[in-house]
Amino acid sequence: MITQGEDVEIHALKKQGWSVSAIARHVGRDRKTVRAYLNGDRVAGVRARPDGEVDPFDLVEPYVRQRLSDDPHLRATVLFREVQNLPSGYGRVYQTFTRQIRDRGLRPHCEACAGSKGRAHVDIEHPAGEEIQWDWLELNETPWNAKAYVLVGALSCSGKFRCWFSESDDQAHLVVAMHQILLRLGGTARRWRVDRMATVIRPGTSDVQRSFAPVAKHYGVGVDPCPPRHGNRKGVVEKSIDYITQSWWRTARVGSLTEAQASLDRWCVEVADQRLRDSNDDTVVTVAEAAAAEPLLGLPAAAYPVTITLERAVAANALVSVWGNRYSVPPGLIGANVQVRHRHGAHSLDICSSSGSVIATHRLAPPGAHRVVRLAEHTLALETVVLAEFNTARPCPTKLNRPPSAAALAIAAQLGAEAMAEPVVDLDVYRRLVEGDAS
Repeated sequence: MITQGEDVEIHALKKQGWSVSAIARHVGRDRKTVRAYLNGDRVAGVRARPDGEVDPFDLVEPYVRQRLSDDPHLRATVLFREVQNLPSGYGRVYQTFTRQIRDRGLRPHCEACAGSKGRAHVDIEHPAGEEIQWDWLELNETPWNAKAYVLVGALSCSGKFRCWFSESDDQAHLVVAMHQILLRLGGTARRWRVDRMATVIRPGTSDVQRSFAPVAKHYGVGVDPCPPRHGNRKGVVEKSIDYITQSWWRTARVGSLTEAQASLDRWCVEVADQRLRDSNDDTVVTVAEAAAAEPLLGLPAAAYPVTITLERAVAANALVSVWGNRYSVPPGLIGANVQVRHRHGAHSLDICSSSGSVIATHRLAPPGAHRVVRLAEHTLALETVVLAEFNTARPCPTKLNRPPSAAALAIAAQLGAEAMAEPVVDLDVYRRLVEGDAS
């Protein structure tokens, strides 16, 4: 049996006028073998069977066909054991058995389980500016040792996408991420296509969550959920996520969430937007040029007012780290857990206790600016605590000889005497207890 490449080679050489002997020497095959393939007596990839030999699978095929007709989901390993125990037996290996099932098309197609695989499909037309597709990319392992969530929004027509890193995939972080992506895209499409994420779609239905409906109204868009188990309906964003993961994230040199966001923003503009694609007039344009022609809706004057809540621990210097900056709290909270609350679009953030009471309010610094924002009263309180604990005494020597003192030895001797003393037995007390004499 020769390979497909060798089959192509011998037919090409034959058309160029080579003799069968020359072709056989060139490909290292027997002349009769080469002649059989040139005459069509043999087919590349199909092993020739000696005359009179019966394929063992021909004997068990009726049984296999019936079993798979009765149960299309029957595992091949189970079916293989069954045919081996048939009276006729089956003397081939498992790999040959499964190949025969595939080649002969014996397993019926199941639409519910296969999704789009194995059935006819058509490319969906996406009018310009009509749809944007959303989906989360979860990064379980990051250089900063914390799970990250990346929301990806992709325009279905041009394929342009933008992303936003988040610490969570709850509804508040979703709304913030959507707004940041729309700012980077320069507007919004008329409809938002999402999978059945519980923060947008009520589980088990196709209805929009009551808490998310005001968000869609704020941006003036419609929300379309994908059909159940048909992720290919949002194939644009799925392909974008695969592209981001393999072309950027795999080699990205980032050390924090803010660094990752800045790096991804640059990569989207410098690399992803420069991809080439065909336009409607059969000309080749970049993704950025195709996106510039999309008529997107303008964004509202202000972002949707959603509040993000973050859990943080207070460091030893009475600072709380938030989005690449550090904000002060009273020194009495060092080591405690606090909540950071920020209303999207506001220029300040609140640091609250675990009970919800506001401890401090700070003006928001630009993300990733590495600024330390301290209130004057927090600075004064921290200095007071540090100075109160300040000590100029030299540390105690560590290489001294300090055997037990005379007082310690006296106490040890007394304890030893008490341990060695014999107990006093009062038989009269025992008699009274037995006789029940309370006196």
